[in-house]
Amino acid sequence: MSYYFHSITLDYEKCKGCTNCIKSCPTEAIRVHGGKAKIIGERCIDCGECIRVCPYNAKIVVTDSLDKLSEFKHKIALPGPTFYAQFKEEGNMENILEAFLSLGFDDVFEVAVAEEIVSFMTRHYLITNKPKKPLISSYCPVILRLMQIKFPGLLGQVSPFMTPREIAARLAKEEAVKSEGISYKDIGVFSISLCPARVTEMRLPMGLKNSAVDGVFNMSLVYKDILKQLTKNRKKENNKNLQKATGAGMSWGYITGEAKALNYGSTLAVCGIHNVVSLLEEIERGELKDVDFLELRACTGGCVGSPLCIQNVFVGRVRLKYLVDKYRTKTPYYQKSEMLNFYQQGRFFSTEPIYPRPVMKLDEDVSKALVKMERLDKITNALPGLDCGACGAPNCRALAEDIVRGLAVETDCIFKLRERVQILAEEVLDLARKMPPAMGDDASKKREAGGK
Repeated sequence: MSYYFHSITLDYEKCKGCTNCIKSCPTEAIRVHGGKAKIIGERCIDCGECIRVCPYNAKIVVTDSLDKLSEFKHKIALPGPTFYAQFKEEGNMENILEAFLSLGFDDVFEVAVAEEIVSFMTRHYLITNKPKKPLISSYCPVILRLMQIKFPGLLGQVSPFMTPREIAARLAKEEAVKSEGISYKDIGVFSISLCPARVTEMRLPMGLKNSAVDGVFNMSLVYKDILKQLTKNRKKENNKNLQKATGAGMSWGYITGEAKALNYGSTLAVCGIHNVVSLLEEIERGELKDVDFLELRACTGGCVGSPLCIQNVFVGRVRLKYLVDKYRTKTPYYQKSEMLNFYQQGRFFSTEPIYPRPVMKLDEDVSKALVKMERLDKITNALPGLDCGACGAPNCRALAEDIVRGLAVETDCIFKLRERVQILAEEVLDLARKMPPAMGDDASKKREAGGK
């Protein structure tokens, strides 16, 4: 892939070059030079860790504007479970969903409904196929992009299903065609997201050629309007029956929710991008072969801990847990026989393999790359190994890599710079003690020669 779209960009004016972001990035995708950060596109996985740690709000997420709604005749909103967690738990779910209709949408389809379908199909897949353990969830786009860069050997263990958001988009369009008699191309489906990687996923989907999602809106674009509608309709009874998801689907919004909804075999749920990296390293070493399924989330706490969430991760989890318990016994929108048909027809299986992403090759020529690798190791060993980040790179190895590529010099390291300055100072001092032959006397010449 030669083109990399990223939803996370840098506000150059706000950036102060503080280097906080370079230390938190799990793929070493940020450098600081000239007092400003730079995001290396081919390494960025849009995880949002830089957004969390930037004290100047210099990392921003670019999403679609609401003007995009005007491009379609029939507009459908796709809110996920995390969206509900941003509102008070006593809020009426029907009113939350109906509020979208006042914002210009014609219908709402909950992503949680599709999450129930994926849980069923994954369980059936594990029972009937006996795949290599552990099977890794395909839900979190950050994790998949992380694996493309750092763990390409594990991509074959990723679940073969589309993400719930993709499935929801397809089902929403199909239902609208049947119920409204509208042409498929005139239907626009829009994700309401709190995750920067979801924006990237729509533009550059993994496991698919094209996404069925037509746009992604940052929740901040609709949050205040939704609140106004909730206040306005607080006592209003809603009979539109927009709410269809059960608690099992909603539970995907926080960590352990997907694993529990699977309800099969041995499962493990891990959240936090750096924790996930450590776990995937163990799997590469051949560990965890007794675990059937891995639920991995880049954000601490799961999606309720996404960098674009308005509510605190712990408050969000409590609110979502309230709704999960409230709708736990609700009758599923799709029956088991329907979901089994989806599986048997292969409707929601990924259609394309997920390939590794080549990241900053030292050289296209293998022999030259080997020479550069030797030089890289030599430079790394010569650096102090403190990984202080003062050079603008996340660690000494990354600085050595930049030096080999011609993007940095050895004296970018403050310790190497200090050594060089000390050597130069000694040389200048030594030269200052010497006199040109035409200006000196015999005694001074003898002193320079060490004579008595």
